[in-house]
Amino acid sequence: MTQQGAVLQGYNNELVKCIEDLCLQKEELNKQIQQAEEEKNKLQHEIQVLSEQLECVCENLALKVASRNELDKILAETEAAYMKILDSSRTLLNVLKKEVGSLKHTAELKSN
Repeated sequence: MTQQGAVLQGYNNELVKCIEDLCLQKEELNKQIQQAEEEKNKLQHEIQVLSEQLECVCENLALKVASRNELDKILAETEAAYMKILDSSRTLLNVLKKEVGSLKHTAELKSN
């Protein structure tokens, strides 16, 4: 019976050792879980901050694009008006040259 008690004591010691090892593994896993949760929370906070920054950049970009589009419109209208002025100036110059030419021709005829 003593031998069976010794075997039983050996089993008991192994069982206690296994339970202690499992407890140590659980503690280590709990530490890893806690670190992972802290990292997750940190990343979620960073995502939130970056999302807010992205929203501000997008709003700013939209305002700048709208301003650029308005400037494009103003430039197109100004260039069109300027082209009309150039065309009118060319026409006026041509008319003036004809008139000056006619005056010279008329003056030459009168002097002969």
